[in-house]
Amino acid sequence: MRRALRPDWVLLAAFRDGVLLGYAAAQDDGSYLRSGGSHHTAKLHDLYTASVARGQRAGRTLMRGMEAWAQARGARYLFCSANLREATPAYERREYMPGAEVREGYRFFEVDFSERTARQPHPERGS
Repeated sequence: MRRALRPDWVLLAAFRDGVLLGYAAAQDDGSYLRSGGSHHTAKLHDLYTASVARGQRAGRTLMRGMEAWAQARGARYLFCSANLREATPAYERREYMPGAEVREGYRFFEVDFSERTARQPHPERGS
């Protein structure tokens, strides 16, 4: 079996009246030999909203777009690390649950698409 060395990436952007409000970048991490398709993952590398766009649903729209992209690619999980200052509270307001552990000022978040309501790390994966 051969796996591509370059992962598939996506970049989403939110605009209003020609002004960039935010962006999100992710990669399809694929499946792993040991777990097969049951643990196909996508990694959200960055999600940013401009300060003038915060509180206007741009971040929520970008995250929902990333979830839809990951699901369309067959991913079971979409995960990211979020800083403790701005990002962790923003994800928590959107009902994502972080893992318990904090690493170097970041928390681990994961959406498990096999369980429609699971926006928390799987107990055997997680942080």
